[in-house]
Amino acid sequence: MSINSIVKASIFCALAIGLGFVFMPVPNFEFITVTVFLSGLYLNSAWGFLIGCTTITIYSGFNPMGSGLAFPPLFLGQVITMGFIGLSGGVMKFSYHLSIWNQRIVFCLVGFFLTLVYDIVTLFAYPLAVGLGDVGLFGILIKGLPFIIFHEIINSIIFLTFIPKVIRKVPR
Repeated sequence: MSINSIVKASIFCALAIGLGFVFMPVPNFEFITVTVFLSGLYLNSAWGFLIGCTTITIYSGFNPMGSGLAFPPLFLGQVITMGFIGLSGGVMKFSYHLSIWNQRIVFCLVGFFLTLVYDIVTLFAYPLAVGLGDVGLFGILIKGLPFIIFHEIINSIIFLTFIPKVIRKVPR
């Protein structure tokens, strides 16, 4: 663990949290996921996991629009899944060697899949946290479906657009 890696990890955390607060007024339009993924891709899986967990802990725990700490199962789900997203970035190091078109396809699919995992975990954790049961879960799924679909599409586009450009500009 070098000081250089600690500084890079701190920058990734600060960037993800800052971008989260900037886009907070727009529901499910966020750059936290892609920033955490890039941290794992740029550093490694272990750092990506740590950055993901730290970032969402600070962002969700101290969010002025409502702290995730009020719902422990939801908060834990957010922390674990964001850590998984950072870890997944480190696993995707092979993508540096793909052509630009293959990178776009791969990252679009990865963005969709990781966002889906995050949304599913948080979707199931919230009714558990507030004790709504099966009927509540079904109601939340129906009511939240447009937001989930929007989140999947937007994050797929963000991953497709930004990651291939960033990995071409930033040295490994």
